[in-house]
Amino acid sequence: MPLVRQPRDVLRPFVQQLWASDPSDAPPGAPSGSGREAVLPSVSTQLVIRLAEQPLRVFRHRDDLEGYAVSTAVIGGPRLAPYLKDVSRPVPTVGAALRPGVAGLLIGAPAGTFVGRHLPLEDVWGAAPVAVLRAALWEAGSAAQRLAIFEAALVVRLPKVTGLDPLVAQALAGFDAGAPVGAVVTESGYSHRTFTRRFAAAVGLKPKTYARLQRFGRALDPLAKGAAAAGAAPSLADLAAWHGYADQAHFVREFRQFSGLTPGCYRRLAPAFARHVAL
Repeated sequence: MPLVRQPRDVLRPFVQQLWASDPSDAPPGAPSGSGREAVLPSVSTQLVIRLAEQPLRVFRHRDDLEGYAVSTAVIGGPRLAPYLKDVSRPVPTVGAALRPGVAGLLIGAPAGTFVGRHLPLEDVWGAAPVAVLRAALWEAGSAAQRLAIFEAALVVRLPKVTGLDPLVAQALAGFDAGAPVGAVVTESGYSHRTFTRRFAAAVGLKPKTYARLQRFGRALDPLAKGAAAAGAAPSLADLAAWHGYADQAHFVREFRQFSGLTPGCYRRLAPAFARHVAL
């Protein structure tokens, strides 16, 4: 199980959570990497640093058995479809999930650059700073110490941040609460065109796409292994109604579009972590 925690107060407007994992901490008899894993889409941008020489390897499609290497330090942007990654050789890893709308501010590149892509972090931060950070993380004695070092490296970048556009902040709060796009646009007082342009520039996704992905995420969590184990496994019809889908068929169609799986198949696979499905 990875170590997951909230960032310190100064980072919370920008970072949703920090995490660190180390295969050496696995209990005796725990299964090793099983080969490949499908990672389901979300609206967040991830910064991930692998503390070994094996870079992240991503597969173009299910029939691609070779894949391609990205880097040992990666920016993973929001995406509308799952991607496949190699998990056959787990390595110590440190990461941060950024809040929507802040990737361009905290990383230092336009938000749209990262959508649907994996990019080497050194392409944006520079090879030397990333190498120094990886070396410091590698020398740390525990996952908690690695998180503290990684967090400090993110705090150093904060003086370059000017702040999140109030229009975007208000819109994100509305969408995360489940408000319809039209209502959020009307509340902003801006035209639909201006609203969409400013939102997409900050978040990298158009408002409607962002809202659809957030709705998918809210419906995904009750289907995962933890929810099922707790006896909270609602019917697909109930999930469709609760989360604002027109009907069950609409829910199934959109779930399959974002995940590549039907809700029933996903529920049978029962992933331990909602967006990570072992293949």
